[in-house]
Amino acid sequence: MLKIFNTETRQKEELYVKNRRMKMYTCGPTIYDFAHIGNFRTYVFEDLLRRSLFYFGFQVEQAMNLTDVDDKTIRGALQKKISLHEYTEPFKQAFFEDLKTLNIQKVEHYPSATDFIPQMIQMIQKLIQKGYVYEGSDGSLYFSIAKFPSYGRLSHLNLKELKGNASGENSADEYDKDHVADFVLWKAYHAERDGNIFWESPFGRGRPGWHIECSAMATALLGDSIDIHCGGVDNMFPHHENEIAQSEGCTGCHFVRLWVHVEHLLVNHKKMSKSLGNFYTLRDLQKQGYSGAEVRYLLLSTHYRTQLNFTLDGLEAARASLKRVHEISLRLRSIQGERPEIGLLEKAKLCFQEALSDDLNISSALAALFNLIRELNTAIDNQKLGQKEACLALSLFQEWDQVLAVLPLEKKEEEVPLELLDMLKIRDVARREKNWALSDQMRDAILKKGYIIEDTPQGSKLKNSP
Repeated sequence: MLKIFNTETRQKEELYVKNRRMKMYTCGPTIYDFAHIGNFRTYVFEDLLRRSLFYFGFQVEQAMNLTDVDDKTIRGALQKKISLHEYTEPFKQAFFEDLKTLNIQKVEHYPSATDFIPQMIQMIQKLIQKGYVYEGSDGSLYFSIAKFPSYGRLSHLNLKELKGNASGENSADEYDKDHVADFVLWKAYHAERDGNIFWESPFGRGRPGWHIECSAMATALLGDSIDIHCGGVDNMFPHHENEIAQSEGCTGCHFVRLWVHVEHLLVNHKKMSKSLGNFYTLRDLQKQGYSGAEVRYLLLSTHYRTQLNFTLDGLEAARASLKRVHEISLRLRSIQGERPEIGLLEKAKLCFQEALSDDLNISSALAALFNLIRELNTAIDNQKLGQKEACLALSLFQEWDQVLAVLPLEKKEEEVPLELLDMLKIRDVARREKNWALSDQMRDAILKKGYIIEDTPQGSKLKNSP
């Protein structure tokens, strides 16, 4: 059984649904700028979780929201004197391009907040009817956490110790709230702040608060109760806590069965910050010559509940790890002839499955991969691996890559210039005839062209020099 750590209960829980259909909601980006690698650490994990669910036989319906109504998006649109859509659309498209670069599976729903304003208004109206809402002096509407007794059950925080701006809103009227953790559902229109960006509602002009957006989109697309809700650990409080309160206050149903949160990403052991010069988008790393696969590998290689320290040295290590996978795939494809099976695959497969099933223990899963690679290389070196077992090993790697989505298994050997292949043939003949002078001459000529010679049991091969 697949077990995942539930933030709310603080324990690993078996995933079980009668029809094996999982409904999952994941908090997506605020599309006011390019997403950074801290964001993508969370999105890569969520993709790993989604792929693992499929691997263990579940069907998944997933929604990832796109926040296009927010203080930052509105400020950016007003500064550029363009519509909200014109401002956010380029960042939305860039986000989808980045998802493709990182080989993150496309999910079933990508709702934008601006497309669900009516559902947000309806949800606020129901909360008003049920007595959860009060009005501030400026006409903004707030959710009263005092009316929701289980508030705080996700984050396990002591609400008496909370300080100002606990709602997570950039609001100038914190003093206007009954409790510091009360949060805005509808922001009344403010001409200087909002310009020409507002929506009409029964409560007057304004716009929804950040928290109500996710609740409205999640319940509209996936239903009143969903199986899994994911996000970064920084979203646990107040955002996810507020989602629980307003969703359950509105529907009367248990909102989420399993909460999953991803730890922070650090860069060189420090919080990522533009002022520190350690702030990276995916595009920044691509300009430095790193591939999407190398970035993905590094982002997924540390367990999601452990902080990830991101470094350029780590990217180099990711490149080396993927090179090992590529090299073994080429060696396996070159195996010919049959030999008795040596039984390496079943144990490796079991180790990989057990690691994944234990809260997606990616470190142990990758250890199973590289232990198998080492054993396969040894078997090939000792000429103990037959073609049938080599093909089965490749199939197993392809099966695992349905989860990891990063292994370079399909690449073919590089095309080597015919001139160099002729030199290699001359060199091989010279070696057989013990004409060492001619052999060395061909070797040196090949090296000058940027290639090295690998002598294997299957014959000599040429590779680009590192």
